[in-house]
Amino acid sequence: MVAIQDKAALVTGGRRGLGAALVDELLARGARKVYSTARSAYVDGRPEVVTAELEVRSADSVASLAELASDTQLVFNNAGALLPGSLLTGDFDRVTETFDINVFGTLRVARAFAPILAANGGGALVNMHSVLSWLAGSGAYGASKAAAWSVTNSLRIELAQQHTQVVGVHAGFIDTDMVSAIQAPKVTPVEVAARILDGLEAGHTEVLADAVTVDVKAALSGPVEQLIFAAAR
Repeated sequence: MVAIQDKAALVTGGRRGLGAALVDELLARGARKVYSTARSAYVDGRPEVVTAELEVRSADSVASLAELASDTQLVFNNAGALLPGSLLTGDFDRVTETFDINVFGTLRVARAFAPILAANGGGALVNMHSVLSWLAGSGAYGASKAAAWSVTNSLRIELAQQHTQVVGVHAGFIDTDMVSAIQAPKVTPVEVAARILDGLEAGHTEVLADAVTVDVKAALSGPVEQLIFAAAR
């Protein structure tokens, strides 16, 4: 279990959506400092928030962030991209970009901050996945989130020795700009942020943030043909 009170946290993609909700919830639960990143510079007037530019596709950018945020104890890998397209016929550059952000970007941040977390007592690494990690039919995005889920599960083993709590978060559609065009039931970023931090503080290794995710996780033991994203049927 990891307490949030008086901790220094990092939220990638913290400018809006779920990232912004995580920043707010961390401060509400007593975090002493929150580093919040975006791909371009922005201002947050709260004294506890330190904003920074981050391009997760760039090793140099990630290294610069690690140097700035060397007191970090909690890392929230929230930055991600949804670039629609078929795996077979879509632009292959968009497929590779999706994986570079959602999988390798997550891993770049984890690798850069693992020694920082170790030096600061272990702390926690929280990676955002998706219910689409488990459902076929969402192209490169779902495939990248499935890969990110696997990365997180392996990182949990590798980081156990330094006492870093590794949490994988799965959620259905969150009411953010990323999925504004998709007509489906959605949960609010505030609800998901609260559930993530509840899980972190309770010592969980996985957070299922809504009912649809709970249902899909339960179906993983059934026929794989049934694991299809409804919009793709």
